[in-house]
Amino acid sequence: MRGTIVKGIAGFYYVKSEEQVYQCRARGIFKKEGITPLVGDRVEFEPGTGTDEDDGWVTEIEGRKNQFIRPPVANVDCFVVVFAAAHPKPNLAVADRFLVMAEKSDTDIIFCINKTDLDKKGMVQRLEEIYAPVYPIIRLSGTTGRGIEELRQAIVGKRTALAGPSGVGKSTILNCLIPGATAQTGDVSQKTKRGKHTTRHCELFDLGNETMIFDTPGFTSFEISDVEEEELQHLYPEMRPFLGACRYDDCRHLKEPECAVRQAVEEGKISSPRYESYQAQIAEIQEKNRY
Repeated sequence: MRGTIVKGIAGFYYVKSEEQVYQCRARGIFKKEGITPLVGDRVEFEPGTGTDEDDGWVTEIEGRKNQFIRPPVANVDCFVVVFAAAHPKPNLAVADRFLVMAEKSDTDIIFCINKTDLDKKGMVQRLEEIYAPVYPIIRLSGTTGRGIEELRQAIVGKRTALAGPSGVGKSTILNCLIPGATAQTGDVSQKTKRGKHTTRHCELFDLGNETMIFDTPGFTSFEISDVEEEELQHLYPEMRPFLGACRYDDCRHLKEPECAVRQAVEEGKISSPRYESYQAQIAEIQEKNRY
């Protein structure tokens, strides 16, 4: 039988096939080959009888579109990158790290601004000025329900993961998207002004219409240094139209003369905050490459 792993806990894998979920274990061959089944994997499995003494067995894992270590999930089609308009205040450098991760994973990307009802300092407008030229943006309020239906329609037919710092309201959004979901929500720490992690394990929820959404503890392990120096420029979509127009073929768009990317920044075709994130990230990559 074929199915999808929708949850994995303590060596048990819960495989959904059609409308039924089967408790399975993984064949020993996976461990020998250093392969760990992940939530989101499309698999072949042999169902058991459904009793504790007779679990099913995952026998084959199909090829993955992408995979992640923390959280351990696979086959993400779309990232909804969530930042709050306030509480916690958005960090643009962190936002751009999440976006680079999503670009590298070859997924669709939606930028969501949550807690719009708390915006007192024009942060929604600022975020839209920076990111709307690059990504579709949805304004959300997990407490009032604003934008939830728009988001629901935007992810139809996809396997979607919510990514963003803790405290921005990902679990609240998930609970709005999935009637009956019990994702635990948390407050923002008054000491650190950052969110408290609330989701403890990975699970994949089925919304119908071939639409699924991951509930995960958060994408925390991505390092910019995992990106190759030459690769980074391609992970900024607004840079791509200018990449072949620089004087030097190996231009890194830092201080080189006749750089089309820097000229685009000066002309307002690429936002300065995004370019500053690129500069910081490539400096980080170059620093690692020295050792």
